[in-house]
Amino acid sequence: MTGGRQAAAAAIDAPGTPESRWAGWDGLLRLPTAPLPHGPVVVVAAHPDDEVLGFGGAMATLAAQGGDVHLVSVTDGEGSHPRGTVVSPSELIVMREAELERAVADLGLPGLRPRRLHVPDSRVHRHEDQVQDAIAATLRETGAALCAAPWTGDLHSDHEAAGRAARAACRAVGVPLWLYPVWMWHWARPGDERVPWADAARIALPPRASARKELAIQRFTSQIMPLTAGEGDAAILPPEELAHHLRPFEVVFR
Repeated sequence: MTGGRQAAAAAIDAPGTPESRWAGWDGLLRLPTAPLPHGPVVVVAAHPDDEVLGFGGAMATLAAQGGDVHLVSVTDGEGSHPRGTVVSPSELIVMREAELERAVADLGLPGLRPRRLHVPDSRVHRHEDQVQDAIAATLRETGAALCAAPWTGDLHSDHEAAGRAARAACRAVGVPLWLYPVWMWHWARPGDERVPWADAARIALPPRASARKELAIQRFTSQIMPLTAGEGDAAILPPEELAHHLRPFEVVFR
């Protein structure tokens, strides 16, 4: 692991910023509003659950409006517990696929079937050309009006690589791109100079969309609950982490 990737991993593993600090910062309330588009939206996720955490409320809102939503799942999420002692990577693939299917149904999209790229978890940076081509093909096939993908500054290698691939694909096809953060809420702090706040916007979520998102998040039991009492099987997303994603709005960088 390079020095940069080690530093990023350390920032994610370190104690995070409490949601109470974000809630007390008026900078989020002052962000401009990002209206959802009319027309197909392609959502890119590095791992099953990214799309729900970062953009699930928007997906639920689009579904309620009769919008056309498509999903590109870059990895199968088999690397979430590299030091796990009970569940194998192949078993995690099955678990996370089932979790995602239930989650998108909770968002109001029961017929949504992701385009699964099966890129190795934690190795997306080695397959960016493949991911870019798949996203570009999906944008063309769907006639997308918008693509939403993980933020390229999220400090998670897979998120950043998926975001870069989406950016290149959107430039090639001529589709607007919104980037949603996931881990940023953990390692950043209000007013953080590492965050491009000038490019940020809020997506206001109707109460029904927020409720649907919360239900969908609860489907990812492999991530929000310990697999066992062992250290390597601890929850990836404990309650203090989930709190960042249960707000009545979402934030994207445009």
